[in-house]
Formats: sequence, structure tokens, C-alpha cells
Amino acid sequence: MASGPNGGGNGGGGGGGLMKNMSLLRLQYYCVLGAVAGAVLFATLRYMPAAGSGAALSTTSALATAAAPAGSGAGAGEHRKIKGTAPAPAKAAAKVVTKPKEVVVFNFGDSNSDTGGVAAIMGIRISAPEGRAYFHHPTGRLSDGRVVLDFICETLNTHHLSPYMKPLGSDYSNGVNFAIAGATATPGDTPFSLDVQIDQFIFYRDRCNDSITRDEPAPLNMLDFERALYTMDIGQNDITSILYLPYDEVLAKLPHFVAEIRKAIEILHKNGARKFWIHGTGALGCLPAKLAMPRASDGDLDEHGCIAKFNNAAKRFNTLLSEACDDLRLLLKKSSIIFVDMFAIKYDLVANHTKHGSRSR
Repeated sequence: MASGPNGGGNGGGGGGGLMKNMSLLRLQYYCVLGAVAGAVLFATLRYMPAAGSGAALSTTSALATAAAPAGSGAGAGEHRKIKGTAPAPAKAAAKVVTKPKEVVVFNFGDSNSDTGGVAAIMGIRISAPEGRAYFHHPTGRLSDGRVVLDFICETLNTHHLSPYMKPLGSDYSNGVNFAIAGATATPGDTPFSLDVQIDQFIFYRDRCNDSITRDEPAPLNMLDFERALYTMDIGQNDITSILYLPYDEVLAKLPHFVAEIRKAIEILHKNGARKFWIHGTGALGCLPAKLAMPRASDGDLDEHGCIAKFNNAAKRFNTLLSEACDDLRLLLKKSSIIFVDMFAIKYDLVANHTKHGSRSR
């Protein structure tokens, strides 16, 4: 599944009988997708070449293998005044050392991997069924359960990533999730497009470095940023926003979307990133929201009831993104860039729904 020519995306809801038929598939989606995504991630990282090396890496060694630096953190002690005695001479502050983490992940994307960012930014509480299938309470995900990023973190034996903008309960010791629902790869189309998310990452990294320079504690040190896995799942909203156009015009715009993702990878590389995990988009023509749209006829539906034009656009986008990753592997030395075929996984849920436990769509 890894390094293939397609990628991932997810969908919204339909209406009436279609929504009822799609509900069974939706329930199966999380179980099957989680298992497949975990298997793909484990298998790929298991054999991902180390930066600048041809050796195979385990999941853990692909992220952080070097020994933790010697030393321990301690702050300067307080000087208490005792009546009748002179204050003790000031002691030099002990240097604060942030030990490297075993697993660190930085994620960029849209609703496919948003773990609560849009809810925090907009100050909204997404109502049921959000969160009911796994967390049993609202979490800010646009899902009734976990998103693919959650399964990736679980496969790596680390806790779910906290959103960058979440004010309470965040833990950034294992990385940060910059994904925001509705985000696009194209700058300016949304408030938190990919370029803004990259700027937020650089701001976060620089603030960590500033704290370390001042001998203050920081969630991560600079070695963590070099060893981290950088995941990216974006582009779906760019594509779906132009699907109303004639097909040739849709295809003409796809290279621009891919160029923005490529630019983001290059910027991250300049700022120390070396391990990349890139998703394409999924079977957009199978999304209930797209199938529920009025259409003149069903002549454009494929054998599994999906809109062929939309799926073909998604596959073309994935081909271009896969080729961009191929080019970047040659350009960005000492880096590992993995492209994940999520289209095939998600389309299989529709094409072989009976095998996955759904009797109808």
C-alpha cells in the first residue's frame, strides 16, 4: 500500500434512503480503515530506510533511536532569608535538559486528521454522534470515532496528538497536530491552509528552541524535531471545491494543488524534517455527500455506484502527488518520503462492502 500511486480522503453524509444504506458502511469504515492504516504504517516504517542509510528501520528506530543526552533538569534554588543571617550566595542555575522522546509526530491536514483543532478555534461543541463510537464524548473530531491519525499514533504506541490550538488538556510531549477541518493545500482559500499550518509549526519549533536556549523546560528538543515523523493528509477540499467544473478544467488545476504540498515538504525539510508520511486523497466519487447531489442521470456511475468522474480526478491527483514524492526523494538527501495509497483502501470498502460486513450501501 505504501509508495503507491493513490491516496486518502473521507466524506460527509447523504440524505434519505442513501444515508440509511450508507450507515452500515460507515460503521465498518472505522474498524477496517483503522486496521489497514495501522498495518500499512507498521509495515512501511518497518522497512523505511533510515535517513542517509540503506538499512531497514523498525517503527521505533525510524523515529528516535539515539541515546538520551546525559544530565537532568533542575532550576535555580530559592534563597530564603533567615532572621539574623545574611542571604546565601546565589547559585548558578542548573542547565535544563529536555531528553529526546522515543516517538514524535507532527501532522498537517484537514478534517481527515483533525483531532479537535477546528472546534477549539471556532469555539464550537460538535454535537452527537461526534465521539460516541470510541471516546463516548465530544472531542472536536468530525467523526463518531477515531480518525486515521489516531490509529497511526496507537500503532506507534504513543498517545493521540493534541491540536495546536486546543487551550485545555493538551500534551505536546509527543508532537503536535496542526490539522484543521476544512483546510486546503492552496493558500488563501481557508484561514488555516497548509502554508499557515507550516508557519505554526515553525513558530512552535522556534519557541521550543528559545526555551532551551534560556535553560527553561520545553516539550521537545531540537533532536526530537529531526527524528520526528511528519504526516500530511490534505488536498481533498481543494479537489471537491472544483468538481463542478468541466473535467478538463478540473485536471488543469490539480498540479497547482500538488505544488503547494510539495512546497510544504520542502520547507519542512529546510527546517530539519527528514521523515515524511504523505497521504493522497480517497474515492471522492463514493462520498455520500457527492452521491446525494442532484444529477441528470446515473450514466456517470461506475459498477459500484460511485461517480466515475470524481474518482478519476482523485486518482489523477494521487498520481501527480506520488510523482512529486518520487522527485523529492532524489532532491532531498538523507530523507525518507513515503506515499500511502489510501484510495485503494477506501474504495475497497465500497467495492467489497459485503466482505467487510455491510450487506447494502
